[in-house]
Amino acid sequence: MHEGLKKAVQITVTVLAVASFVGCAPTSSWLDRVTPGKSTRSAEPVSPGAPNADDYLRELDMLATGDPATQAEIFADAKSRATLTPGPSTNLRYALVLATPGHSGTDLQQSQSLLREVLTQTTLMTPSEIALAHIYLGSVEQQLVVASEVWRLRESSSTSRQDRTEEQAVSQRLAGVEAENRQLRNQLAEAEEKLEAITNIERSIREQGQ
Repeated sequence: MHEGLKKAVQITVTVLAVASFVGCAPTSSWLDRVTPGKSTRSAEPVSPGAPNADDYLRELDMLATGDPATQAEIFADAKSRATLTPGPSTNLRYALVLATPGHSGTDLQQSQSLLREVLTQTTLMTPSEIALAHIYLGSVEQQLVVASEVWRLRESSSTSRQDRTEEQAVSQRLAGVEAENRQLRNQLAEAEEKLEAITNIERSIREQGQ
């Protein structure tokens, strides 16, 4: 149940993050709606080889909704490019792939680390890449907080079960000790009766001898 809750929260947070990103369009020069004589890229500095926001979001949509083979292909390609040609754009792409839930390569902690590293190289990034990095870093950190809380609740529940188990074990031990005490008291009472009987016999013998 906790795993289902965790996954649902992850998906919700990521969707909200992307929605927030897209929702920023009216106030972001590089995501303004197309108007006559104006391009969506006109106000964005050109960074050789850097994808625009649409490229990132299109691939993330394919990753989130694609079949396992598509997901594996996207993940492998992103990881390979980040490893062989590391840079702000390839690392950002890999970090976004790692942050996307619903596939086997999701790794929020590694994504967080990569996004923080990428944001130290903003001079080599386009405004859209910087915005994506900030938004997804916030999303990842929220998901990690939720995951930490789920883990804490699970541990608390586990501890409670362990405490109950220990209490039951202590109660059983106490019950066993009490049973042994009753048995010892019964044995002592029997021994006292036998000793008293022997004492009475000895007294009777002495009286007859006198």
